[in-house]
Amino acid sequence: MDGAMDEGTRREHLGRIEREGYTVLEGVIEPELCDGLAADLRRLETELQVQPSQNEFEGTRTLRIYNLLRHGESFERIPVHPAVLPIVEGVLDPGCLVSSLSSIAIEPGETPQPIHADDQLIPLAKPHAPVVCNTMWALTEFTEANGATRVVPGSHQADHSPSYGQFYESVAAEMPTGSVLVWHGSLWHGGGANLSAERRVGIAMNYCAGYVRQQENQQLGLDRERVRRFPQRLQELVGYGVYNHLIGHIEKHSPAELLDAPGDQRMIWDR
Repeated sequence: MDGAMDEGTRREHLGRIEREGYTVLEGVIEPELCDGLAADLRRLETELQVQPSQNEFEGTRTLRIYNLLRHGESFERIPVHPAVLPIVEGVLDPGCLVSSLSSIAIEPGETPQPIHADDQLIPLAKPHAPVVCNTMWALTEFTEANGATRVVPGSHQADHSPSYGQFYESVAAEMPTGSVLVWHGSLWHGGGANLSAERRVGIAMNYCAGYVRQQENQQLGLDRERVRRFPQRLQELVGYGVYNHLIGHIEKHSPAELLDAPGDQRMIWDR
């Protein structure tokens, strides 16, 4: 099962993101991958002795693991998934980068996360073309009761970002296990309160435009030998490439040369 999406469906989802700021790709992730990722997260939470943070944004009853690409091959399948990456490339462009890859397990009793926009620290006047496109993978069912991500439809078109801590009307982006929520980086959203007895587990696979600095420093955060065995597309997504044959070069050479990667690595001047 390659999970590829037909062009008509892709255009429908991109149109929804343009209008509403988000879309849900229902059931696009293979069950075996969901189960494997969930098991790996449980193992890592134990091995790394993960504890909740002590701030309201990350959550005081939420377990998070950052920089997942350094923790095993199963996580390497996430950024390049054929049912998700084409949507992200349609929002940004094929030069997009992995911005961050982390898990978010919301335990029972967690309170709502403050509504925010993922690009609000980027000093650009709003509204603007998307520079961030983020995704949430549902490894469990996402319901209003267990803390499904809450969104403010159409807010990506606002001329400002939300005020931190202020209440805004929002709706729960409910979705079954194996689904993926994709949203424009200017969309106002936040994790919901978990009023259930079960934990809500998701993976935040976040992307940015190739000319924007990544949230997690992929080049320093990932061992080069690990990156060397990544598929070429994943190497490009974590930053071993040059955007538009210019941005990110090292003395007119692509960082991909550090991995002995194939392909045309010439800079724009030589092309």
